[in-house]
Amino acid sequence: MGDRFSKIVVGALLVVLAVYFAQPYVDRLLFSASTPRAVQPRGNLAEIERTSIEIFEHASPSVVQVVGRAEGPQALPSEGENGPAQSGTGFVWDAAGHIVTNDHVVEGTSSLAVRLASGQVLPAKIVGTAPNYDVAVVRVDDTRALPPPIAIGTSDDLKVGQWVFAIGNPFGLDQSLTTGIISALKRRLPTSGGREITNVIQTDAAINPGNSGGPLLDSAGRVIGVNTAILSPSGTNAGIGFAIPIDSVNRVVPELIRRGSVPTPGIGIVAASEAAAARAGVQGVVIVRTSPGSSAARAGLRGMDPNTGKPGDIIVALDGKPVRGLADLIQELERVGVGKRVTLTVQRDGREIPVEVEVMDIGRRG
Repeated sequence: MGDRFSKIVVGALLVVLAVYFAQPYVDRLLFSASTPRAVQPRGNLAEIERTSIEIFEHASPSVVQVVGRAEGPQALPSEGENGPAQSGTGFVWDAAGHIVTNDHVVEGTSSLAVRLASGQVLPAKIVGTAPNYDVAVVRVDDTRALPPPIAIGTSDDLKVGQWVFAIGNPFGLDQSLTTGIISALKRRLPTSGGREITNVIQTDAAINPGNSGGPLLDSAGRVIGVNTAILSPSGTNAGIGFAIPIDSVNRVVPELIRRGSVPTPGIGIVAASEAAAARAGVQGVVIVRTSPGSSAARAGLRGMDPNTGKPGDIIVALDGKPVRGLADLIQELERVGVGKRVTLTVQRDGREIPVEVEVMDIGRRG
Protein backbone atom coordinates (compact mmCIF):
# COMPACT_ATOMS: atom_id res chain seq x y z
CA MET A 1 0.00 0.00 0.00
CA GLY A 2 2.82 2.34 0.90
CA ASP A 3 4.69 1.61 -2.33
CA ARG A 4 1.59 2.30 -4.37
CA PHE A 5 0.98 5.65 -2.62
CA SER A 6 4.58 6.65 -3.16
CA LYS A 7 4.30 5.84 -6.86
CA ILE A 8 1.14 7.96 -7.13
CA VAL A 9 2.85 10.91 -5.41
CA VAL A 10 5.93 10.62 -7.59
CA GLY A 11 3.79 10.37 -10.70
CA ALA A 12 1.79 13.44 -9.73
CA LEU A 13 4.99 15.38 -9.12
CA LEU A 14 6.32 14.33 -12.52
CA VAL A 15 3.09 15.51 -14.18
CA VAL A 16 3.27 18.86 -12.37
CA LEU A 17 6.90 19.31 -13.38
CA ALA A 18 6.12 18.38 -16.97
CA VAL A 19 3.28 20.90 -17.09
CA TYR A 20 5.51 23.58 -15.52
CA PHE A 21 8.35 23.14 -17.98
CA ALA A 22 6.06 22.64 -20.95
CA GLN A 23 3.86 25.71 -20.25
CA PRO A 24 6.06 28.27 -22.14
CA TYR A 25 6.04 26.06 -25.22
CA VAL A 26 2.29 25.55 -24.99
CA ASP A 27 1.74 29.31 -24.53
CA ARG A 28 3.85 30.11 -27.59
CA LEU A 29 1.95 27.48 -29.58
CA LEU A 30 -1.53 28.58 -28.55
CA PHE A 31 -1.22 32.32 -27.84
CA SER A 32 1.51 33.70 -30.16
CA ALA A 33 0.27 36.86 -31.94
CA SER A 34 1.38 35.80 -35.40
CA THR A 35 -0.99 38.28 -37.04
CA PRO A 36 -1.33 42.06 -36.46
CA ARG A 37 -3.15 42.80 -33.23
CA ALA A 38 -6.44 44.69 -33.16
CA VAL A 39 -6.11 48.41 -32.46
CA GLN A 40 -7.66 49.47 -29.18
CA PRO A 41 -9.68 52.72 -29.48
CA ARG A 42 -7.79 55.50 -27.74
CA GLY A 43 -10.58 57.68 -26.48
CA ASN A 44 -10.45 61.45 -26.13
CA LEU A 45 -7.21 63.34 -25.66
CA ALA A 46 -6.66 65.00 -22.30
CA GLU A 47 -7.36 68.73 -22.20
CA ILE A 48 -3.68 69.65 -21.70
CA GLU A 49 -2.78 67.48 -24.70
CA ARG A 50 -5.36 69.21 -26.89
CA THR A 51 -4.08 72.58 -25.72
CA SER A 52 -0.47 71.68 -26.54
CA ILE A 53 -1.40 70.37 -29.98
CA GLU A 54 -3.49 73.42 -30.84
CA ILE A 55 -0.78 75.83 -29.69
CA PHE A 56 1.91 74.06 -31.68
CA GLU A 57 -0.17 73.74 -34.84
CA HIS A 58 -1.20 77.39 -34.69
CA ALA A 59 2.14 78.95 -33.71
CA SER A 60 4.86 76.72 -35.16
CA PRO A 61 4.47 77.89 -38.80
CA SER A 62 5.49 81.38 -37.62
CA VAL A 63 8.60 80.14 -35.81
CA VAL A 64 11.75 80.16 -37.96
CA GLN A 65 15.37 79.13 -37.77
CA VAL A 66 17.89 81.97 -38.00
CA VAL A 67 21.29 80.94 -39.34
CA GLY A 68 24.26 83.27 -39.57
CA ARG A 69 27.71 82.87 -41.05
CA ALA A 70 30.45 84.28 -38.87
CA GLU A 71 32.77 87.04 -39.99
CA GLY A 72 36.43 86.33 -40.57
CA PRO A 73 38.28 83.10 -41.29
CA GLN A 74 37.46 81.59 -37.91
CA ALA A 75 33.82 80.65 -37.50
CA LEU A 76 32.09 81.32 -34.23
CA PRO A 77 31.02 78.25 -32.27
CA SER A 78 27.70 77.01 -33.60
CA GLU A 79 24.73 77.21 -31.30
CA GLY A 80 22.57 74.61 -32.93
CA GLU A 81 24.66 72.60 -35.37
CA ASN A 82 28.22 71.88 -36.40
CA GLY A 83 29.89 73.85 -39.14
CA PRO A 84 30.88 77.43 -39.92
CA ALA A 85 27.55 78.85 -38.80
CA GLN A 86 25.69 79.83 -35.67
CA SER A 87 22.00 79.24 -35.45
CA GLY A 88 19.08 80.06 -33.25
CA THR A 89 15.37 80.66 -33.45
CA GLY A 90 13.14 83.60 -34.30
CA PHE A 91 9.48 84.33 -34.88
CA VAL A 92 7.52 86.47 -37.30
CA TRP A 93 6.77 89.88 -35.83
CA ASP A 94 4.78 91.58 -38.61
CA ALA A 95 3.66 91.24 -42.22
CA ALA A 96 6.54 93.45 -43.42
CA GLY A 97 9.01 90.61 -42.98
CA HIS A 98 10.46 91.50 -39.58
CA ILE A 99 11.72 88.58 -37.48
CA VAL A 100 12.51 88.87 -33.76
CA THR A 101 15.40 86.88 -32.32
CA ASN A 102 18.21 87.28 -29.78
CA ASP A 103 21.09 89.67 -30.27
CA HIS A 104 23.59 86.92 -29.47
CA VAL A 105 22.16 84.80 -32.30
CA VAL A 106 23.15 87.38 -34.94
CA GLU A 107 26.15 88.92 -33.20
CA GLY A 108 29.32 88.75 -35.30
CA THR A 109 27.66 87.43 -38.44
CA SER A 110 28.44 88.57 -41.96
CA SER A 111 25.37 87.04 -43.60
CA LEU A 112 22.04 85.72 -42.42
CA ALA A 113 19.36 83.36 -43.66
CA VAL A 114 15.95 82.46 -42.31
CA ARG A 115 14.53 78.98 -42.81
CA LEU A 116 10.76 78.77 -42.63
CA ALA A 117 8.80 75.84 -41.25
CA SER A 118 8.00 74.89 -44.86
CA GLY A 119 11.73 74.40 -45.50
CA GLN A 120 12.06 77.49 -47.68
CA VAL A 121 15.26 79.47 -47.03
CA LEU A 122 15.20 83.25 -47.39
CA PRO A 123 18.12 85.68 -47.16
CA ALA A 124 17.82 88.15 -44.32
CA LYS A 125 19.56 91.26 -43.04
CA ILE A 126 19.85 92.86 -39.63
CA VAL A 127 17.52 95.80 -39.03
CA GLY A 128 18.65 96.61 -35.51
CA THR A 129 20.12 95.14 -32.34
CA ALA A 130 19.77 95.91 -28.66
CA PRO A 131 22.59 94.09 -26.81
CA ASN A 132 21.40 95.49 -23.47
CA TYR A 133 18.16 93.56 -23.93
CA ASP A 134 19.56 90.65 -26.00
CA VAL A 135 17.01 91.45 -28.71
CA ALA A 136 17.55 91.77 -32.45
CA VAL A 137 15.31 92.32 -35.46
CA VAL A 138 16.11 90.91 -38.90
CA ARG A 139 14.09 91.29 -42.07
CA VAL A 140 13.38 89.15 -45.12
CA ASP A 141 12.44 90.97 -48.32
CA ASP A 142 10.33 88.18 -49.79
CA THR A 143 7.17 88.30 -47.69
CA ARG A 144 4.94 86.28 -50.03
CA ALA A 145 5.58 82.97 -48.31
CA LEU A 146 5.85 84.47 -44.85
CA PRO A 147 3.43 83.01 -42.29
CA PRO A 148 1.30 85.35 -40.15
CA PRO A 149 2.70 86.93 -36.97
CA ILE A 150 2.13 85.21 -33.64
CA ALA A 151 -0.25 86.88 -31.21
CA ILE A 152 1.48 88.99 -28.55
CA GLY A 153 0.50 88.80 -24.90
CA THR A 154 1.69 90.62 -21.80
CA SER A 155 4.19 89.63 -19.13
CA ASP A 156 2.70 92.00 -16.54
CA ASP A 157 0.15 89.56 -15.12
CA LEU A 158 2.11 86.30 -15.21
CA LYS A 159 1.87 83.92 -12.27
CA VAL A 160 4.36 81.36 -11.01
CA GLY A 161 2.97 77.93 -11.79
CA GLN A 162 1.11 78.72 -15.01
CA TRP A 163 1.79 76.56 -18.04
CA VAL A 164 4.15 77.74 -20.77
CA PHE A 165 5.19 76.34 -24.14
CA ALA A 166 8.50 76.88 -25.93
CA ILE A 167 9.00 76.33 -29.67
CA GLY A 168 12.45 76.41 -31.19
CA ASN A 169 15.31 74.66 -32.95
CA PRO A 170 17.44 73.00 -30.26
CA PHE A 171 20.74 71.69 -31.65
CA GLY A 172 19.49 72.50 -35.14
CA LEU A 173 16.45 70.22 -34.79
CA ASP A 174 13.68 72.43 -36.10
CA GLN A 175 10.11 72.78 -34.85
CA SER A 176 10.54 71.29 -31.39
CA LEU A 177 7.94 71.87 -28.67
CA THR A 178 8.67 71.68 -24.96
CA THR A 179 6.29 72.43 -22.12
CA GLY A 180 6.62 73.39 -18.49
CA ILE A 181 5.62 76.02 -16.00
CA ILE A 182 6.80 79.45 -14.96
CA SER A 183 9.21 78.63 -12.14
CA ALA A 184 9.95 82.17 -11.01
CA LEU A 185 9.50 85.81 -12.00
CA LYS A 186 11.51 89.01 -11.64
CA ARG A 187 14.85 87.32 -12.24
CA ARG A 188 17.82 89.45 -13.35
CA LEU A 189 19.94 88.40 -16.32
CA PRO A 190 23.26 90.02 -17.32
CA THR A 191 23.70 90.71 -21.04
CA SER A 192 26.71 91.13 -23.29
CA GLY A 193 25.91 94.86 -23.36
CA GLY A 194 26.93 95.16 -19.72
CA ARG A 195 23.39 95.72 -18.45
CA GLU A 196 20.89 93.54 -16.65
CA ILE A 197 17.50 92.60 -18.08
CA THR A 198 14.93 92.91 -15.32
CA ASN A 199 11.74 90.95 -14.68
CA VAL A 200 13.15 87.96 -16.57
CA ILE A 201 10.92 84.88 -16.68
CA GLN A 202 12.34 81.62 -15.33
CA THR A 203 10.86 78.39 -16.68
CA ASP A 204 11.49 74.66 -16.42
CA ALA A 205 10.37 74.11 -20.02
CA ALA A 206 13.37 72.50 -21.72
CA ILE A 207 15.45 75.21 -23.43
CA ASN A 208 18.66 74.13 -25.11
CA PRO A 209 21.24 75.75 -27.40
CA GLY A 210 19.38 76.65 -30.58
CA ASN A 211 16.19 77.65 -28.74
CA SER A 212 17.55 81.17 -28.30
CA GLY A 213 15.25 83.77 -29.83
CA GLY A 214 12.22 81.49 -29.92
CA PRO A 215 8.85 82.34 -28.39
CA LEU A 216 7.68 81.37 -24.93
CA LEU A 217 3.90 81.04 -25.16
CA ASP A 218 1.11 80.99 -22.61
CA SER A 219 -1.86 78.60 -22.74
CA ALA A 220 -3.70 81.06 -24.99
CA GLY A 221 -0.93 80.75 -27.59
CA ARG A 222 0.34 84.31 -27.04
CA VAL A 223 4.01 85.23 -26.86
CA ILE A 224 4.87 86.19 -23.28
CA GLY A 225 8.64 86.00 -23.57
CA VAL A 226 11.62 85.43 -25.84
CA ASN A 227 13.78 82.48 -24.80
CA THR A 228 17.32 83.67 -24.26
CA ALA A 229 19.47 81.56 -21.95
CA ILE A 230 19.85 78.49 -19.81
CA LEU A 231 21.59 77.97 -16.49
CA SER A 232 23.52 74.73 -16.79
CA PRO A 233 27.11 73.65 -16.05
CA SER A 234 26.92 71.15 -18.93
CA GLY A 235 25.48 73.58 -21.47
CA THR A 236 22.29 71.56 -21.91
CA ASN A 237 18.90 71.84 -20.26
CA ALA A 238 18.97 71.48 -16.49
CA GLY A 239 15.45 72.70 -15.79
CA ILE A 240 16.33 76.39 -15.50
CA GLY A 241 15.72 78.53 -18.57
CA PHE A 242 15.16 82.24 -18.97
CA ALA A 243 13.03 84.37 -21.26
CA ILE A 244 13.00 88.12 -21.86
CA PRO A 245 9.56 89.47 -20.85
CA ILE A 246 7.43 90.37 -23.85
CA ASP A 247 6.54 93.78 -22.38
CA SER A 248 10.21 94.75 -22.72
CA VAL A 249 10.43 93.21 -26.19
CA ASN A 250 7.26 94.99 -27.32
CA ARG A 251 8.83 98.29 -26.30
CA VAL A 252 12.27 97.64 -27.81
CA VAL A 253 11.33 96.07 -31.16
CA PRO A 254 9.38 99.06 -32.60
CA GLU A 255 12.38 101.27 -31.77
CA LEU A 256 14.70 98.87 -33.59
CA ILE A 257 12.43 98.83 -36.63
CA ARG A 258 12.23 102.63 -36.72
CA ARG A 259 15.80 103.57 -35.78
CA GLY A 260 17.95 100.44 -35.75
CA SER A 261 18.85 101.02 -32.12
CA VAL A 262 17.12 101.64 -28.83
CA PRO A 263 18.01 104.11 -26.07
CA THR A 264 19.10 102.70 -22.74
CA PRO A 265 17.49 104.70 -19.92
CA GLY A 266 19.70 105.32 -16.91
CA ILE A 267 21.19 108.01 -14.70
CA GLY A 268 24.88 107.06 -14.85
CA ILE A 269 25.66 105.22 -11.64
CA VAL A 270 27.53 102.10 -10.63
CA ALA A 271 25.54 100.29 -7.96
CA ALA A 272 26.67 97.84 -5.32
CA SER A 273 25.46 94.27 -5.72
CA GLU A 274 22.25 93.37 -3.96
CA ALA A 275 24.12 90.68 -2.04
CA ALA A 276 26.49 93.32 -0.64
CA ALA A 277 23.56 95.59 0.20
CA ALA A 278 21.77 92.74 1.95
CA ARG A 279 24.87 91.91 4.00
CA ALA A 280 24.99 95.54 5.09
CA GLY A 281 21.30 95.40 6.02
CA VAL A 282 20.39 97.95 3.35
CA GLN A 283 17.25 97.88 1.18
CA GLY A 284 17.60 100.03 -1.89
CA VAL A 285 20.25 100.84 -4.51
CA VAL A 286 23.62 101.68 -2.97
CA ILE A 287 25.62 104.03 -5.22
CA VAL A 288 29.27 103.01 -5.47
CA ARG A 289 30.17 105.85 -7.84
CA THR A 290 28.69 108.14 -10.45
CA SER A 291 29.95 108.36 -14.03
CA PRO A 292 31.69 111.66 -14.88
CA GLY A 293 29.36 113.99 -16.77
CA SER A 294 26.30 111.83 -16.08
CA SER A 295 22.96 113.18 -14.93
CA ALA A 296 23.55 111.53 -11.54
CA ALA A 297 26.82 113.45 -11.16
CA ARG A 298 25.19 116.69 -12.25
CA ALA A 299 22.38 116.18 -9.74
CA GLY A 300 24.90 115.80 -6.91
CA LEU A 301 24.36 112.13 -6.13
CA ARG A 302 27.22 110.75 -4.09
CA GLY A 303 29.09 107.49 -4.37
CA MET A 304 31.20 105.75 -1.76
CA ASP A 305 34.16 107.76 -0.49
CA PRO A 306 37.24 105.73 -1.54
CA ASN A 307 39.40 107.39 1.12
CA THR A 308 37.20 106.95 4.17
CA GLY A 309 35.00 104.10 3.01
CA LYS A 310 31.92 106.14 3.84
CA PRO A 311 28.87 104.61 2.11
CA GLY A 312 27.34 106.39 -0.84
CA ASP A 313 23.76 107.54 -1.28
CA ILE A 314 21.06 104.88 -1.14
CA ILE A 315 18.16 105.27 -3.58
CA VAL A 316 15.00 104.05 -1.83
CA ALA A 317 12.23 105.50 -4.03
CA LEU A 318 11.56 106.98 -7.49
CA ASP A 319 8.64 109.37 -7.89
CA GLY A 320 7.23 107.98 -4.67
CA LYS A 321 7.47 104.32 -5.73
CA PRO A 322 9.64 102.12 -3.48
CA VAL A 323 12.98 100.99 -4.93
CA ARG A 324 14.05 97.77 -3.23
CA GLY A 325 16.86 96.96 -5.63
CA LEU A 326 18.45 97.68 -8.98
CA ALA A 327 15.71 95.83 -10.86
CA ASP A 328 13.08 98.23 -9.49
CA LEU A 329 15.18 101.24 -10.45
CA ILE A 330 15.84 100.01 -14.01
CA GLN A 331 12.19 99.12 -14.50
CA GLU A 332 10.99 102.56 -13.45
CA LEU A 333 13.61 104.38 -15.54
CA GLU A 334 12.58 102.36 -18.59
CA ARG A 335 8.94 103.16 -17.91
CA VAL A 336 9.64 106.90 -17.67
CA GLY A 337 11.95 107.03 -20.70
CA VAL A 338 14.96 109.04 -21.81
CA GLY A 339 14.72 112.83 -21.52
CA LYS A 340 12.21 112.87 -18.65
CA ARG A 341 12.98 113.99 -15.11
CA VAL A 342 12.35 111.94 -12.01
CA THR A 343 12.56 112.60 -8.31
CA LEU A 344 14.66 110.14 -6.36
CA THR A 345 14.34 109.67 -2.63
CA VAL A 346 17.85 109.21 -1.30
CA GLN A 347 19.11 108.19 2.12
CA ARG A 348 22.14 110.31 3.05
CA ASP A 349 23.71 110.77 6.48
CA GLY A 350 20.76 109.20 8.22
CA ARG A 351 18.03 111.26 6.56
CA GLU A 352 16.00 111.09 3.37
CA ILE A 353 16.27 113.85 0.79
CA PRO A 354 14.67 114.33 -2.64
CA VAL A 355 16.97 114.64 -5.67
CA GLU A 356 15.69 115.52 -9.14
CA VAL A 357 17.54 113.69 -11.94
CA GLU A 358 17.15 113.59 -15.71
CA VAL A 359 16.88 110.14 -17.33
CA MET A 360 19.67 109.87 -19.92
CA ASP A 361 20.63 107.42 -22.63
CA ILE A 362 23.56 105.65 -21.02
CA GLY A 363 23.97 103.51 -24.15
CA ARG A 364 25.51 106.50 -25.93
CA ARG A 365 28.23 106.95 -23.36
CA GLY A 366 31.69 105.57 -23.94
